[in-house]
Amino acid sequence: MPSDPVSPNIAPLMPPRVALLDIEGTTIPVSFVHDVLFPYARQALPGLLRDHADDPQVRAQVAEIARLAPGVPPLAQLEAWMDRDEKVAPLKALQGMAWAQGYRTGHLSARLYPDVLPVLRLWAAAGVVLAVYSSGSVAAQELIYGHTDDGDVTDLFSGFYDLAMGGKRVASSYANIVARAGWVAGDVLFLSDVVAELDAAAQAGLRTCQIVRPEDATCAGTTHPVAATLIAAGRMFGLPVPA
Repeated sequence: MPSDPVSPNIAPLMPPRVALLDIEGTTIPVSFVHDVLFPYARQALPGLLRDHADDPQVRAQVAEIARLAPGVPPLAQLEAWMDRDEKVAPLKALQGMAWAQGYRTGHLSARLYPDVLPVLRLWAAAGVVLAVYSSGSVAAQELIYGHTDDGDVTDLFSGFYDLAMGGKRVASSYANIVARAGWVAGDVLFLSDVVAELDAAAQAGLRTCQIVRPEDATCAGTTHPVAATLIAAGRMFGLPVPA
């Protein structure tokens, strides 16, 4: 396994009580999202809009698309958002519905990085609260962790948070999550591959660690502790890791 990048900061002395985790580039390879999930949704969305037009959930998202992009056909707007990798709530919701079908039929199964489950199981057993914050909808997050190559692991997590809390590059979003969950900001370690997200979390008082996966060619920043795996992050912050 490649050596971990050197952290620019010294970790806090007290281990965090909560680990809030990003998904893409942190626990799941970027390639799974971009090469598997996104193409699957793009192929499935036309049929979803056509065959489930009377579904209240679909209708609600189509109405939101019309509000955000008046006069643009829903599918055309969804494709434009996908082309730009926009983090827009109706797109994320409809993608989640498409993925649900793929997971139910066995066409999709999430591949986690090999270090993720052993570490998260140790942290959970030690009493660390685990939660997820992703731009993907809560439903999509639960689908990913409910259909991994190792089975359903959703019981490891106490909460799932999405853009209903606010954008991931906005400090108030992290404050909203902390308030909703009843945590103390300084007890929370946020792990993500994106520096701008970590900056926002730090502004809200959370501890931070950038996960820089060699597989994803993530560029290490200089303002947050850096680790190549959750094992390295755990060591850095005094959390249990596999022997």
